Amino acid sequence: MLSNIWDALLYKPLINALAFLISNIPGGDVGLAVVILTILVKLILFPLSQKSIESQVAMTTLSPELNKIKMSGASKEEQAKLTFELYKKHKTNPFSGCLLLLIQIPIIFALYYVFYKGINFDSGLLYSFIEVPEHMNMTFLGVLDIGGKSIFLAILAGISQYLQAHFMPQPKTSGAATGSFGESFGKSMNMQMKYIFPFVVAFIAYSISGAIALYWITSNIFAVGQQIYQTRKSKNVLAIQQ
Repeated sequence: MLSNIWDALLYKPLINALAFLISNIPGGDVGLAVVILTILVKLILFPLSQKSIESQVAMTTLSPELNKIKMSGASKEEQAKLTFELYKKHKTNPFSGCLLLLIQIPIIFALYYVFYKGINFDSGLLYSFIEVPEHMNMTFLGVLDIGGKSIFLAILAGISQYLQAHFMPQPKTSGAATGSFGESFGKSMNMQMKYIFPFVVAFIAYSISGAIALYWITSNIFAVGQQIYQTRKSKNVLAIQQ
């Protein structure tokens, strides 16, 4: 049942979109089709991801005020009240970002799965009005072969993942000698995402194919641009509100 829903709502539309793009791109450049499809999906998800980033940026910007409330010595009830008032003042919902991120995950994973399974249109998944591409060129822009393993693209995928983590809004700690468990855990996760996960991405990208690497590079570059834009925008809005 879940498999049928997955195919009908996510995997099948994406594999058909990829076939359509390859058929209509001059020379049947599969790499260019991968880039375009990734960007199209990111644009469709843009409103959701934008709200999620807005929430992350707002929480990061408000963290000094939240730390002041925690260090104020007020009772738990008073801290909760002050925190709620702070969120209300800046029209921020700390849970909205997580919810919106959860909605995006199945779609992003389905896109990844399309490239993970390989560029194969002989599985009977194509719609009746979508033709199997007559010609598929696995050399991206006539330079990079994405049909097999590519150490160059894998390295670029790892670098793009590092940049994506680098520009992600980072929570500001209270500056106390001993931070809370939440702060310590958050700092540890941020360090792993920034310095360890890029190597994981590079390894996976190299182990599977250049198409996966190209997908990851495109997705991360898009995310970096979106994060930079939203961080600047949100800081200006919050500065005006204050």
